Amino acid sequence: MKYFLAFFLFLTILPTSYSKTIKIGFLLSTLQEERYQKDKKYFEEEAKAMGAEVLFYAANNNEQEQVKKMENLLTKKVDVIVVQPVNSDAAATLVDLAKEQKIPVIAYDRIINNAPLAYYITQNSKEVGRLQAEAAVKATGGKGNYIIISGQAGHSVANAITEGVMEVLKKYPEVKIVLQKNHDGWKGQLAMNTVENALTKYKGQIAAILANNSGMANGAVQAVSDFDKKLLGKIFIAGADADLSSMKNLISGGQQFEVLKDIKELASTSARVAVAVASGQKIMFDTEDIKSGKFIVPVINTPVFPVTKETIDSVVIKRGFHSKKDIYGK
Repeated sequence: MKYFLAFFLFLTILPTSYSKTIKIGFLLSTLQEERYQKDKKYFEEEAKAMGAEVLFYAANNNEQEQVKKMENLLTKKVDVIVVQPVNSDAAATLVDLAKEQKIPVIAYDRIINNAPLAYYITQNSKEVGRLQAEAAVKATGGKGNYIIISGQAGHSVANAITEGVMEVLKKYPEVKIVLQKNHDGWKGQLAMNTVENALTKYKGQIAAILANNSGMANGAVQAVSDFDKKLLGKIFIAGADADLSSMKNLISGGQQFEVLKDIKELASTSARVAVAVASGQKIMFDTEDIKSGKFIVPVINTPVFPVTKETIDSVVIKRGFHSKKDIYGK
């Protein structure tokens, strides 16, 4: 499946007086990771500014729980539902449930495969992987043992980030991928265990560790520290999401690279599109269609940004993603 970088040309949806308040169901996979508190906050703020009501649920990374939450939403007479699926392949069931009541579904952050979606709004996940791999190659001279720490199997974002990594690394024959592994729930503890085992097996001879998200990158940093603190800063570690833990790891030197996904733009855009879909307004933007099973789905990709220790202020703080005090403690 291909992901396209699409920049908005124009998107105008102004607060309007409707005969009734638009109800948006917003269903996230989890709130267990730091970034998803931001997704919820920005989505709800934008929807409220447009006069819409948001009914929010999180599914604790549990597919069965997500089905129950969807069924609950459908009893609330919502006008549109925005879903970040726990499992991209299994979540077509959620769309089928909504379709029975003629309620449109927008996939958020991760695609719902083989389903008739109104839109798929995401970040350029493949570019995340490319940026990580390009930075790693530059840091290691394009050689050495690499570990790829992927998110949960079956997740379109994990697949896309890893695909972007592999696309770059295949050009460097002296890079040896000694381990690529998926991790349930994208859990940092599981990633830490994976890295610990790999460091033991290869006697610390690891050049780079590329993780699909910040939590797993933080787990990798902890694993390296526990194995041999002298390796911190010598093993290139990259993550994505720009969690506060990764910002502090960049400052300390335990981690060298991170990718900021502009969650505010992702969440705010999704809320605006949801209101437009529910109210029948036209939306004009630059997009690409992708084929998902037998369905053609319109996709909006929001941009991502590389972050290093030197660019934290200009990229992360300037965008309001974290405050200077939170990152530096002053």
